[in-house]
Amino acid sequence: MSYDVYERVFATILDRKGNPEEGSYTTYLFDKGLEKILKKVGEESTEVIIASCRQNKEDVINEYGDLIYHLMVLMAELGISLEDIGRVMEERDQKTHNLKAERKPIENL
Repeated sequence: MSYDVYERVFATILDRKGNPEEGSYTTYLFDKGLEKILKKVGEESTEVIIASCRQNKEDVINEYGDLIYHLMVLMAELGISLEDIGRVMEERDQKTHNLKAERKPIENL
């Protein structure tokens, strides 16, 4: 398996954003806008959690695929590239012995 598949899928998503195709689910998401895309990311995140609790590896893998696809749609909607994410991952890869402190409680905004 090649990780080029992520680049190909993201390129297709970007193409659908710039060149909407009738009948395309990706085009549908872009047409519905950010709120719909965010709802799908939330839904898919929940499905990853549920599948993980059930410990069915195939279900978890499929749900991860759905989540990654919807995250990529969100990235395209927000103008975030795979390279942007890659830079963050490179930075994280360089860190060692980086225990995070307890997070502060979330306060009302």
